[in-house]
Amino acid sequence: MVGVVQLLGGPLFGRFGDLFGARAALSLACSATIVFFLLLVIADRPAMLFIHKLPTVFMHVLPASQMVVTDLSEPDKRADALSKLGLCFGIGIIAGSTLGGQLNKFYGETFTVCVGAAGSTFSLLLVLKYIPKTTKVEGPRGNTKNDNESNSIFSLGEITRLMKFPRVMRTFVIKIVAGLPSVIFQVMFSIIVLEFFKLQPEQSGYLMAYFGIMSMVVQGGVIGRLTARFSENSLLLLAIGVSSFVGLAQANMQNVFQFCLIVVPMVFSLSVFNVITDSILTKSVPSSDTGTMLGLCASVQSLLRTVGPTAGGFLYVNYGISSIGLIQFIVNIAVFVYLLQRGLNKTAEQKE
Repeated sequence: MVGVVQLLGGPLFGRFGDLFGARAALSLACSATIVFFLLLVIADRPAMLFIHKLPTVFMHVLPASQMVVTDLSEPDKRADALSKLGLCFGIGIIAGSTLGGQLNKFYGETFTVCVGAAGSTFSLLLVLKYIPKTTKVEGPRGNTKNDNESNSIFSLGEITRLMKFPRVMRTFVIKIVAGLPSVIFQVMFSIIVLEFFKLQPEQSGYLMAYFGIMSMVVQGGVIGRLTARFSENSLLLLAIGVSSFVGLAQANMQNVFQFCLIVVPMVFSLSVFNVITDSILTKSVPSSDTGTMLGLCASVQSLLRTVGPTAGGFLYVNYGISSIGLIQFIVNIAVFVYLLQRGLNKTAEQKE
């Protein structure tokens, strides 16, 4: 349900950010998180468990933070800024998971949820205190009927209009097609750990921590240096190429040690792919529409995570874990060849 709600809410949330500012969007996301936790505290029957998930339509803290970073960063440094933001969120996820586990162990679920609400309230206060009220350069406003329609959050035409900009549709298709196999593996990871690797919950936690640490290293210390030396198209090609061989390695892995070796290129390809595609998409549209574009990017992730469990469960039950890796290899190598051929053709046209 959460995936479907966020799938629908992502573009609308992005439009809200473009119309009212990144600070307002981030404040809304933090407020929705507070309401989410408070409803969870009082949830004492199945209906309330359903109702408490409704605020997730606005719980887009990462896209809202990306809106702020996108507005305040130079285009040539945007990918580096987005990767640093991913590093901060990675630290928060690891620290929050660890703290939440300890609080739940010693004080119970209700107290843990209340701490989550308090933390979200503190985050909201930080946003209101330190984020500038206006992060975009304001353009002239009109009073025509068309201007009024374009200022509507629910304007479907304004959302779909972005797909007509150069590179946008192609990048979105690549983001969905090349990203789906990786998402399938991620959503099936907990089952793979328990059934294939036969790990205990504590050991699984260590593995997730290792995964998180590698992600922080890549986003904090690698992506920025790569974007300073290589073009985004080259890095996108590299990420997809590495991902294809990661899929081949996943199809042949037999134990946890082999998986730990695969994690390094896996995290590298995932991090570079997500950061570079987001950067390309936000640069492909006017600065006044970057919020909507980031909302659409968030919807892509929600779409993949909605489809992923069904596709992953079918593949794992019927064909085993190797099928997931093989599909990732085939899909990504096909996208790699397409991008490489397109790049070669473009180079040939420029020479002529």
